[in-house]
Amino acid sequence: MSDKKHFFLKLNPPRATFMADMTNAERSVMQKHVAYWKPYVDNGTVIVLGPVSDPKGGYGIAVVAVDNEQHLEQLVSADPANGMNSYEIYPMRAVTKQ
Repeated sequence: MSDKKHFFLKLNPPRATFMADMTNAERSVMQKHVAYWKPYVDNGTVIVLGPVSDPKGGYGIAVVAVDNEQHLEQLVSADPANGMNSYEIYPMRAVTKQ
């Protein structure tokens, strides 16, 4: 059993139509956002990450496994998309392969 704490992250865009009509500047931020999280996907900190195509308005999700809430805060605060978008963060009990 892992000693990691799991969290569900929901990245809320600035508007419901964001996935369809983001500006070039917003697209650049989102590309940096994906590049930022990629090493954490590779090392297993991020279990799953990606956009959700909700007909009411898309958003991003991630499930992360971290040592503590401070680690999570550091990850989220350094995300280039944090600020343009807003995070909702929920603790969870994840059943994982490890």
